[in-house]
Amino acid sequence: MILVEHTVISDDIRDELFVCNLSKCKGACCVEGDLGAPLEMEELPVIEKIAGAVRPYLSEAGQKELDKQGAYVLDSDGDYSTPTIGGKECIYAIYDDKGILKCGIEQAYLDGEIDWKKPVSCHLYPIRITKYDEFEALNYDRWHICAPACDLGKELGVPVYKFLKDALIRKYGEKWYSSLCREIEEREEEEKEA
Repeated sequence: MILVEHTVISDDIRDELFVCNLSKCKGACCVEGDLGAPLEMEELPVIEKIAGAVRPYLSEAGQKELDKQGAYVLDSDGDYSTPTIGGKECIYAIYDDKGILKCGIEQAYLDGEIDWKKPVSCHLYPIRITKYDEFEALNYDRWHICAPACDLGKELGVPVYKFLKDALIRKYGEKWYSSLCREIEEREEEEKEA
């Protein structure tokens, strides 16, 4: 484990290799699973505020569910998440012309319609955060649908923490990320010397 400020980071985030390969997985993480994307409390007013600007980017089914369920839901685990269409894809998921699922929120952001990229849980995937009273635990989430990302990560030699640099900085800041990199570099030096 790696300790940085109020976070405990699993060694897998340093050791595992990962680069999203949308051409292979087709954005399956937006449709697989039982729930939508986890949302943090501070994201709820943001997603509610941008829902109108994002609505035109959504599929017809996504728009219907947005109208029916709202911008977010309280899920069966007692946490907030994005709504889904029939218990499958996130209402914010959209298909591009190649059949790849992408994020309607992110597309609105890229088009300059909103100033929020997407839920941080999506941006950070395959890292999942568990919050405790005194700290947050960051763990690498292994999922069979990400096998192409693991293969591409190995091919390119990119560890999870480097692939997710922007997302980690968004969540914890530059100083935190620099500390994480320093801790990892020091460990790697110690391991070489051992």
